[in-house]
Amino acid sequence: TNLAPAMAGGDLFGHIRYMTYTTIPTITITLIIFIIIGLNLETTGIADTESILKSIDSTFTINGWLFLVPLAVILMIIKKAPPLVALLIGTLLGGVFALWFQPDIVAGITGAKELNFESGYKGILNAITIKTEIATDNPALNDLFSAKGMSGMLGTIWLIVCAMVFGGIMDGIGALSRITKSLLGLAKTTFGLFASTVGSCLALNVTASDQYLAIVVPGKMFAKAYEDRGLAPENLSRTLEDSGTVTSVLIPWNTCGAYHSGVLGVSVADYFFFAIFNWLSPITTLFFAALGIKIKQLSSSKAL
Repeated sequence: TNLAPAMAGGDLFGHIRYMTYTTIPTITITLIIFIIIGLNLETTGIADTESILKSIDSTFTINGWLFLVPLAVILMIIKKAPPLVALLIGTLLGGVFALWFQPDIVAGITGAKELNFESGYKGILNAITIKTEIATDNPALNDLFSAKGMSGMLGTIWLIVCAMVFGGIMDGIGALSRITKSLLGLAKTTFGLFASTVGSCLALNVTASDQYLAIVVPGKMFAKAYEDRGLAPENLSRTLEDSGTVTSVLIPWNTCGAYHSGVLGVSVADYFFFAIFNWLSPITTLFFAALGIKIKQLSSSKAL
């Protein structure tokens, strides 16, 4: 969500607001289909949640005050605070609330038996930066309550850096302009431009096997084309999200598809049909483009 408007040259909150035009209809259709399926589906088995809830309750202090942290972040989002500021304040508040409500857990992260300034400071920093684990009496929860902190995100960050470098090299040697000209030669209309963007995102997800490349490369390829057509950058960023981000889980060898399949223990082929929102999103954005619905112009910044 941050990367798409950055590639398109738009504003983050403008991008999020513009995304709702296609996201809300898509998720509404998805929910209707799920309701119909749910009302006509017979299920068997009983979910054993009692033991899990007891383990969570015996390990953590759970109360309503903890909701103040996500509510503070939501409030900052509503007030349109810079994303980095909102994330930083949310992280710091989470650390303060952890020290107040989960002192034993914070101390235990560092191996200390009691909470003091040193163990508290190290515990919060460890939780933010490196791999930490919280042991419970339920083995099924131990994996859930383990995290890798900032170090666990480095792989994703390196991938984004590599995607940016790759896109920059492709742009620098003129490869992107050649590819873009070829695609734009087929895109004589506004719908053709949107269709070319969707097709490029899908192709990158299949061939490059990662959604970040599926956002960066088409974003750099088509940013100038949208500007030349008098289209606001929100059109491109929304199309990148609707076709590049959400379809990555539908490709078995894509990083997202491989991750979801591995975590769920369900193959992509088995959950593909039920990922209705994911394959319906690019169809929705093309439908809007074909009918000229909510296509924001660059000059007037008003949707048609």
